[in-house]
Amino acid sequence: MRKKIDVQIVTAASILGLKPTGVERLPEFLLSEGLKERLNSRNDVINVSTFNELYVNEREPGAVLNAPSLRLFSDGLNKTISNLDITKKFALVLGGDCSILIGIMSGLKSKGTFGLFFLDAHADFYEPEKSITGEAADMDLALITGRGPDILTDIDEAKPYVRDSHVIHIGQRDMEETRKFRSREIKSTEIKCIDFIRLQQKGFENLLNEIKEHVSKIKVDGFWIHFDTDVIDDEENPAVDYRLPGGMSFQQCEATIRNLLQEYPTIGMSVTIFNPNLDPYRKVSKQIVSLISNVLA
Repeated sequence: MRKKIDVQIVTAASILGLKPTGVERLPEFLLSEGLKERLNSRNDVINVSTFNELYVNEREPGAVLNAPSLRLFSDGLNKTISNLDITKKFALVLGGDCSILIGIMSGLKSKGTFGLFFLDAHADFYEPEKSITGEAADMDLALITGRGPDILTDIDEAKPYVRDSHVIHIGQRDMEETRKFRSREIKSTEIKCIDFIRLQQKGFENLLNEIKEHVSKIKVDGFWIHFDTDVIDDEENPAVDYRLPGGMSFQQCEATIRNLLQEYPTIGMSVTIFNPNLDPYRKVSKQIVSLISNVLA
């Protein structure tokens, strides 16, 4: 059983890896729904500068959209994570889009060797030249494992921020799309992949057993959880920009994250991609707050 968690909330409301459609409001909405109070966090919220005002919707062919400004943002988030005492505080980073992992995982690399539980409907494994959008949110898993331009993959000469074999990807359901656009296949790497179809066929208990077996074979100092809210069933969470049918239920996600927290030395979690502009009645935001507070409070 874990001891009581002392949560340090960090806002990192960047849209530089996606587009300014509303995901930058994620921290505002979750905090306004009482997330800090429900977590009994007495720590002042840390707000990382986003540089969202530098966003431009133009890219060179094969390049990453907004790479220079995304590097500025990632440097700031890197320093914030580097300066946190993860032995005493659990970092809860509220995005923004999922390119915030660049700053998070590069910051953790300065502290040791960390694994990543990656809950996401998408593989996020495009290399820049294969991405039709150029958005870093298409390729964040590729970038943090060392695939892409050095401006984003080699902060502090720490490439890769996380090894393939130290990543467990849970809930992918964009396989048809990735084949269509010729993304590199994550299952051809040492990344452990438990996609949504496999989860449906094998069941929740098998998911937990597969994770346990894989973790037993690797040696890390701890784990980070990345919770991209589009991993949740599209009918339960339509408040995302790139929708896909199907997905894990809120209940399944909560049970999965709770198990990861209880079973493995997990030092932080990021929450991304929820778009409050697509949740006019705040139904989804309330459910996300309940999920987070239930597993962390």
